[in-house]
Amino acid sequence: MGIAKEARDRIFAAANSLYEQAGCAGNFPTVDAVRKLAKVNMNDASVGMKEWRRTQATQAAPVAVQVPEAVQHANAVALANLWHEAQELANESLRAVQAGWDAERIEAETLNKQIGDAYEALSLTFDAAQQDAALVKMSIDQSEAMVQDLQAELEAATVALTAAKAATVTADARTVEIKRRADELRSELDHAHQEASQVREELAALRQARHAEVEALRAATAAQQARSDEAVAKADALRTDLATARAKADAAQDALQQERAQAAAELQRLVQQLDQAKTDRDQAVQTATQAREEAANLRGKMDAITDQNSQLLQTLKSAQAKGASNSKKE
Repeated sequence: MGIAKEARDRIFAAANSLYEQAGCAGNFPTVDAVRKLAKVNMNDASVGMKEWRRTQATQAAPVAVQVPEAVQHANAVALANLWHEAQELANESLRAVQAGWDAERIEAETLNKQIGDAYEALSLTFDAAQQDAALVKMSIDQSEAMVQDLQAELEAATVALTAAKAATVTADARTVEIKRRADELRSELDHAHQEASQVREELAALRQARHAEVEALRAATAAQQARSDEAVAKADALRTDLATARAKADAAQDALQQERAQAAAELQRLVQQLDQAKTDRDQAVQTATQAREEAANLRGKMDAITDQNSQLLQTLKSAQAKGASNSKKE
């Protein structure tokens, strides 16, 4: 199979260059070396080197075509000698052709061996390239897997960040709501303290008034001593209730001060304490209401006692008037 003239020229030029560099010592350049220098494929290099080797063999051992001197000098020799010389010449030519053929065969074998070596080298290079390609593909696959993992981690981080932002917004909203609720509870607690203070003032005034009324009842009549003692007992009970309400109010006020000091760190406990303070306030108000009712009952009883004392005084005065009138009659 022939090759292109341009490729043939490059192969011949490369072979001549390598042969001259080797000093024309008879060692022909290898097919692979010529292929690399001429930059052709292996088939073109193999065909071109065969032609180049044949050219070199023809130039190195040209076949003689003229009559040798032995024949020219043997004109007088007998035909037998001429024939003998012709045979010798033929034999020499045959030996020369045989030697050329053997040399060409050796060159062909050498060329085939070089082609085989080059093919094996190319196979090794191709196998190494395939291994490198496999390693590169494996590395690419690993890189793609790492990229996918990183992308998954990035997506998970994005989702977590979005959830964290949403949780932060919710927490901020809840914090605002808790602060608003705490302010409302503080306002209610302040109102409760004001009501408790008002109740304490009312109870103190009521206690003073009841105390004055009790003293007046004691001075008014000894006959009502038992009832006065009962009133005193109720007044003492009222004092006890007032003291209990005052203690609860003071405890609520202390709890409020502690809650104000710890409001930033313990909002939940503040709510519970505020609820407890509200319960205490309700109990104080209930106690105050009961005290008011008992005071009203006591006032009614004292009014009844006053009415009885007035009636007794009127009766006594009537009796004294009748006695005086009877004494005058006698």
